[in-house]
This record gives sequence, C-alpha cells and structure tokens, in this order.
Amino acid sequence: MIELIPAIDIIAGKCVRLTKGDYDQKTEYGEPLEMAREFEKAGIKRLHMVDLDGAKSKHIVNSHILKQIAAETSLEIDFGGGIKSHEDIDIAFESGAQMVTVGSVAVTNPKLFTWWLQKYGPDRMILGADVRNGKISINGWKEDSDEDLLPFLQKYIDAGVRMVLCTEISKDGTLGGPAIDLYKRVLDKYPDLYLIASGGVSSIKDIRALENAGVPAVVFGKAFYEGKIPLKELMYLNQRV
Repeated sequence: MIELIPAIDIIAGKCVRLTKGDYDQKTEYGEPLEMAREFEKAGIKRLHMVDLDGAKSKHIVNSHILKQIAAETSLEIDFGGGIKSHEDIDIAFESGAQMVTVGSVAVTNPKLFTWWLQKYGPDRMILGADVRNGKISINGWKEDSDEDLLPFLQKYIDAGVRMVLCTEISKDGTLGGPAIDLYKRVLDKYPDLYLIASGGVSSIKDIRALENAGVPAVVFGKAFYEGKIPLKELMYLNQRV
C-alpha cells in the first residue's frame, strides 16, 4: 500500500505552497504546527518538511519550527532545504528530524553526500531528485544542472541509496496530476527503489493511480490545503493503507 506523506513547506515561519517552484507564486496556509497537528489527527505517521528559506539561502533557516513540530507531535519527520554542510545536517538531526532529504549537495559535492550516506545510513538519507526538462534542479529549483535523472539515480543507488524523493517541478503546486509516466520509467529500471512521488497530486484519485502504478509513497500538500483532499477522505485512505 502506498505511504501517505503530507508536505509542510515553510517561508518566513508560515506554511506555504509554491507553483512550479516559483517563489513569486506563493500561497500561505497558516501555522506549520497547526497543520502538522491536523495531519496527526488524520492518522498520518510521517511528514515531509521543507525549509524553503533555507533552500534559497543555502543553509538551514527554520530549524526552530522543525524542533517545535518534533517536540509537540508524534510525526516522523523527513527534513530538507538548505542542508549544505556538516553543521546543517547536524542541526536537522539535533532538531528532531528522523531523516533528511538532500538534493543539491548530491550534485555539487558528491563526495560529501556519499560520506553522509555512509555515516548516517540509507534509512536516514533520502536522495532528492527534483526534475525539470529531464535535468536535476538544485538550490531551491533556482538552477538546473547537467545531470540527467536516470544516470544520477544509478550513481547513488550504486553507492547505497534506497530512498529517492522525485519531484517533477513542472507539476508541483499545479494540481494538474502527477507525472506517473516518469515514475513508471524510474521503477521499471529500479524496481527495488523506495520511490517517493511528489508534484501535481490533486485528489484521492491521483493517489490511487500512483498506487496502481506501483509507486511506494507519495508526498502531497496543496490538494489538502485547497480542500481537494478533505480531512475525512484522508483519514479513510490512511486507514485503508
């Protein structure tokens, strides 16, 4: 059954969603802790938290919110955004993250990412693979690299990566449906990968379509905040899976 992972993205202390990663297309949805508690009420066990200020600034900014949610809920948190140094990854874990999602460093400093993978283990390190026009995007989606998705994944699967969070940037925040064909291509090549789909989820129907495609987990956000996935439906789906 597909794992349900709601997302809380943070700018200036508020829960927000961007459209296609554009910081100028931002919608606020209130306090992160309140949202986290809503997910906890629905029976959700895991949260994907993104420090968008950190991603833009290239260092963690909102660790205090991570610490608050970790202290006041029972959610298992995977945290990303701005993790660029030993200090950043230490802050994330010390603030209560059980896992971290790292993307930019895997492109710009492969030796550092591989070292972290060996130090913390594949159960605590998620490879972030944010894709635009077939290329991996970095630094809060502000820059596109020369890395193609499948060779990028192969390199780190060979190094021991087991979990990948793959976001199709053109879908993110659009409610236009997930990039199912993209995820099928990845899983056809790497069937044992714990692939977390992200971007475009608009409804329970989309989540079921991902499940039917064999995707192990899904991150969603805007569909919940906009009422496209009501809390009661989320509770029912979570009980079913």
